[in-house]
Amino acid sequence: MNFMPVNGDAAQAYFLSRPEAWLDFPFDPDVYVFKIRKKMFGTLGWEEDVARINLKCDPQQALMLRDVFDAVVPGYHMNKAHWNTVMLDGSIPEGELQRMIDHSYALVVGKLPKAERVSLEVQYGKDVIYAA
Repeated sequence: MNFMPVNGDAAQAYFLSRPEAWLDFPFDPDVYVFKIRKKMFGTLGWEEDVARINLKCDPQQALMLRDVFDAVVPGYHMNKAHWNTVMLDGSIPEGELQRMIDHSYALVVGKLPKAERVSLEVQYGKDVIYAA
């Protein structure tokens, strides 16, 4: 079943909609890296005109998502247990892609130093920060 495809522009907009998310290019001008504070929670790139995102993921959930969706594979150039690569080929519903991005963001925020984490939680609310 195909859904309305989420392209690279839509993915970028959603990454940047997360509180205090920002865009960096530490590797290459063609690899978009999304960060919260100084920590990466996602990347965006293209291969053969198909956008691909890398997302941090709980290891058990990462395996489950790879089983459920053909467009989800172990993270390209990342720790395969903790990162997935997701092809934005139209096969995954927009809401599920957003949930995956939210999950990645929440995992990274959860590992920030306590003062930074608490500051985000107080300013934006835990329900917004940990929306996954």
